[in-house]
Amino acid sequence: MRNIILSTESGADLPKDLVEKYNLQVVPMHIIMDEKDYLDGTLPVKDIYDYYDRTKKIPSTTATNIHEYQEFFTSIKEQYPDSTIVHIGYTSQASSSFQNAVIAAEEFEDLHLIDALNVTGGLAAVVLYAADCLEKEPDIEPATLIEKIEAVVPKSKLAFIPGSLEFLKAGGRVSNMASLIGALLKIKPCIELKDGKLISTKKYRGKMSGATEKLFSDYLKEFDIDREQLYLIYSIGLDEGIKQRMDEVAKENGFQNVRWIQAGGMISTHSGPGGFGVAGLEKYT
Repeated sequence: MRNIILSTESGADLPKDLVEKYNLQVVPMHIIMDEKDYLDGTLPVKDIYDYYDRTKKIPSTTATNIHEYQEFFTSIKEQYPDSTIVHIGYTSQASSSFQNAVIAAEEFEDLHLIDALNVTGGLAAVVLYAADCLEKEPDIEPATLIEKIEAVVPKSKLAFIPGSLEFLKAGGRVSNMASLIGALLKIKPCIELKDGKLISTKKYRGKMSGATEKLFSDYLKEFDIDREQLYLIYSIGLDEGIKQRMDEVAKENGFQNVRWIQAGGMISTHSGPGGFGVAGLEKYT
């Protein structure tokens, strides 16, 4: 029986303890700031915010390139010679990273790519679902695991409120950003992944504390999320009182396990400080 190794990009924002627990392989994306190229995960997120405060510009971000994927997959194969790699990638609709992985994968056998059509906690939910499946059934056939993962991809739902609309505007990653420009200081948009694209779907007014609860309420009304596991996402700067309250709200709504995920460099570059999000999997059979 071949050993299955799961891999993904740094844009999944996977907590380090879970990366170690499940032996997940993570390839870094890139953040470019002050004309220097930093590997995502090596640069403190606070440095990104400091850079914006200093320059009123956000850093640029770039995908993992083809050569880096070739080296990444080669390294896994060298470490686990008989392994089958299942790579669960950052949405192809917001980055060229997945397409670069597709090109790099042509040189390898026993390497399977799945476009998660999601980012941060939404991508993490898919990766950790796969890791849980593998832990519960270590002898699972690769084809069976891949089928399970592909079935759950459309079940992963992510919604978030960026902490800074100026970051969101500067990042230019939201498809319908133009509709928000006139009211940048008056609203808090809800950003969701729709078919892998970042779309502004709702607008909340008022303080962040009220907006987070409204977002969560709307999220649960729209999606029949499995109560076994929930991921709450925050970017540095989110008020601790809001985090405590959202923990309470999640438990009040029957969630058995709640895991907080800190937005890393890729996401923080486009959403700014003090953001909040929620991710989970819709119920499936």
